[in-house]
Amino acid sequence: MEKYITTPLTDEKVSDLKAGDYVYISGTIYTARDAAHKRIYEAMQEGKEIPFRLQNEIIYYLGPSPAREGQVIGSAGPTTSSRMDKYTPLLLENGLKGMIGKGKRSSEVIESMHKNNAVYFAAIGGAGALLSKCIKKSEIIAYDDLGTEAVRRLQVENLPVIVVIDSDKRNMYEETMK
Repeated sequence: MEKYITTPLTDEKVSDLKAGDYVYISGTIYTARDAAHKRIYEAMQEGKEIPFRLQNEIIYYLGPSPAREGQVIGSAGPTTSSRMDKYTPLLLENGLKGMIGKGKRSSEVIESMHKNNAVYFAAIGGAGALLSKCIKKSEIIAYDDLGTEAVRRLQVENLPVIVVIDSDKRNMYEETMK
């Protein structure tokens, strides 16, 4: 089923999303990859402030290439999600509702998604140049020393993704492998 959603990603919106749905996301989302996740996780463990409020937000596992002249952002394809798995349950427990990446997730992440009513989206790997056209604004908000892995706030318009794992633990990867 095709669905259009605008952030924030509320519990009601998450509950309406099912594995296999084609979704177009508009609004604000954030980027973070391995190094940024590690810093966010450590800050949370130490009771320190993190760069953005997690409640009802979506993190795109993205480290874009540099923007060319006249572009908002460079190629914006997803990175492998499993590299964030050790940090993800804590983020979900603190209100994160959605993640965009590629590849499988651990059973611990899937259980935490179910417990915390969250969803995992896949963006099409190899389509970074096309995906970048959906990004209308990009600003680094934290960890600029990480270069392309800095945390960014993005304004997106109809960013195409697929629900791979829904909050009921339906997993499109597993279902299509049967």
